Amino acid sequence: MATAQRDYYEVLGIPRDADEKTIKDAFRRLAMQFHPDRNKEPGAEEKFKEIAEAYAVLSDPKKRAEYDNRGFAAVSGFTPEDLFGGIDFGDIFGGLGFDFDREGGLFDRFFGRRHRAGPARGANVEVDLVVPLERVLTGGEEVVRLSRPQTCTTCQGSGTERGTTPRSCPACGGKGQQIKSHQKGNVRIQQITTCSACGGRGSIIDKPCPECKGRGEVEREEVLTVKIPAGVEEGMVLRISGHGLPSPEAGGAPGDLYVVVRSAPDPRFERRSTDLWHTETISVPDAVLGTQLEVPTLEGRAKVTVPAGTQPGEVLRLRGKGLPEFGGRKRGDLYVALQVCVPKWLTAGERELYERLRNASRESPRKSKEKTRT
Repeated sequence: MATAQRDYYEVLGIPRDADEKTIKDAFRRLAMQFHPDRNKEPGAEEKFKEIAEAYAVLSDPKKRAEYDNRGFAAVSGFTPEDLFGGIDFGDIFGGLGFDFDREGGLFDRFFGRRHRAGPARGANVEVDLVVPLERVLTGGEEVVRLSRPQTCTTCQGSGTERGTTPRSCPACGGKGQQIKSHQKGNVRIQQITTCSACGGRGSIIDKPCPECKGRGEVEREEVLTVKIPAGVEEGMVLRISGHGLPSPEAGGAPGDLYVVVRSAPDPRFERRSTDLWHTETISVPDAVLGTQLEVPTLEGRAKVTVPAGTQPGEVLRLRGKGLPEFGGRKRGDLYVALQVCVPKWLTAGERELYERLRNASRESPRKSKEKTRT
């Protein structure tokens, strides 16, 4: 059964008289929620496509007017380039690193647009970046260090000494392969092997580049500064264009670097989305009588009151002391889980006090019954 197409205003959750800012804000919020780099739930990708298409139509005054007058018929013949060609998604998402580039990026993969003709792009590289919770709280810059092969600037990737060019391999005629054939009865057998003379390159370098020794690329350590947005989510991917592996073909563009952001382990807290959890251990008297504690937060220490009669496993909540919501204004909470420490060893004086306490608790029910009878 075919699924009915939803009204674009309904998709974005906005009224039909919404202004440009309302449309843009709604798209930004929903796209961040369902972007495939952040949301791995089934159906998130299709939801993201639906949101992007709705924004592409409603953000363009002419397309929006035609849609308002004629409905889906007005945009049924549009190609992906017709819809998304004039939209700067990088500007909308403020450099958060999402793969919104129109050439070879997310929208190419989703909407089937073709790449420009030319040399193949280099492979993408993925690295993990571990950041402290304080950086998640405030956002800011972090340094990424990585070693990767880069196109040799001396020979521009040709592998030859400046002023020279490689020559075609005479053994394989520049094909990089050697073909040996022989007849066996009525069957002709061909054996194709990598050319041993040129190593499959199809060319021979008589004068290799002294910098890269003929490889066309050199290994270099690179130091990059990455902007971490406040409230960055666990496993969020930030994209840095052009810092992947070099193209396997001369003149090709390098791939991209994908930085996967993860929270550093913190002995004080456990991160659960925007909430933080902390465990405190209190004594039996403090659980019975109540007390005040100083607990750590990401902004210093805070006082909390433990009420009298607190039971093991009870949780106290400090509102707004967690992590900020990515792309939003809310902030999570800090939860303090209380454990009650029962002593294993007692001094003689402590044992006497506990015995007196036990006897008193046994007598209390009898006194209550006597009062009830009178």
